[in-house]
Amino acid sequence: MRRVKRNSRPKRFIKDITTHTPFAKMIFLLVVLWFAFSTGFYFAERGIDGATITSYGDALYWGIAAFSTAGIADTPQSDIAQLIGGIWIVVGSVIFFGTIVATVTTYFMRPMQRPGKKIIDTIEYNLEQLNDLTIEELDLLKKTVDTLIIHVERLKKKQ
Repeated sequence: MRRVKRNSRPKRFIKDITTHTPFAKMIFLLVVLWFAFSTGFYFAERGIDGATITSYGDALYWGIAAFSTAGIADTPQSDIAQLIGGIWIVVGSVIFFGTIVATVTTYFMRPMQRPGKKIIDTIEYNLEQLNDLTIEELDLLKKTVDTLIIHVERLKKKQ
């Protein structure tokens, strides 16, 4: 019986996510844009009477609340802050939720995109159809399999 380390599956999952999906790039983009929009929002709200965003920390918190669509972001007082905030809510939400959808989709679609899997599926399908094939078709299948075996043997010799 083969023993698998307890932490190997989560580590492999994280490695697959970071190397084969857009997750890391999208999170980096999200963080950069979060800082940029929060900075713009802070400068647009700074010094405005009645503004609830009085520090850069408040602006960073507002940025997270806005893109996560939690509904707890304070309403900006200045027109420019409202414009910046509106754009950030749309862009941040699309990137945030888009990253989740793209990562999950890419992760689960990746095994089906391997050429080897497609070839094996085709061979299995054809093997299921053996009873319906003519002698000529079976002969062609034999020649194809023989060629495949020769190719595999050559590859093994190169290694």
